[in-house]
Amino acid sequence: MAAKPRTAPPRRSSKDASPASQIDSFLAKYTPEMARSASDARARMRKRIPGGVEFVYDNYNALVFGFGPTERPSDAVLSLAVFPEWVTLCFLKGANLADPKKMLKGSGNIVRNMRLSSPAHLDEPDVESLVTAAITGASPAYPGEDGEPRTVVKSISAKQRPRRPGQPGARRSKWS
Repeated sequence: MAAKPRTAPPRRSSKDASPASQIDSFLAKYTPEMARSASDARARMRKRIPGGVEFVYDNYNALVFGFGPTERPSDAVLSLAVFPEWVTLCFLKGANLADPKKMLKGSGNIVRNMRLSSPAHLDEPDVESLVTAAITGASPAYPGEDGEPRTVVKSISAKQRPRRPGQPGARRSKWS
């Protein structure tokens, strides 16, 4: 009896994979500690966002989760950028936010950011106030739906910096 030739199961391309499985694969490139920190920060942000859309970009420099009220990435007002050793909270229209405690960094005309000391940093009242101000100031406004934003994986860069510290080419902090 002749053996049947084996056929490999069909491979799923990353475009066919669910957003959750794609995000899991993006986070797997980081150290376990950094992946946990990024997942925790992302979960905390998703709970705060009133509906809308979460955009995911696995870019050259970082894994980015952007949050906006519509399908248009240019309407996004917040993002989390995951680097090998830290997570940065970006206020994409942050230059217009009141920041009396000078928590936000940046000197450009539009964007401001803060490096998170931990995911719990997002729960501090001053940070919560800035996040709330960014959400309420969004134009167009968030839909105000109950529930978390819908996730859309927008791009995956073929060429990327290493996602683990110590690897050649990994992004290092200017402050450490």
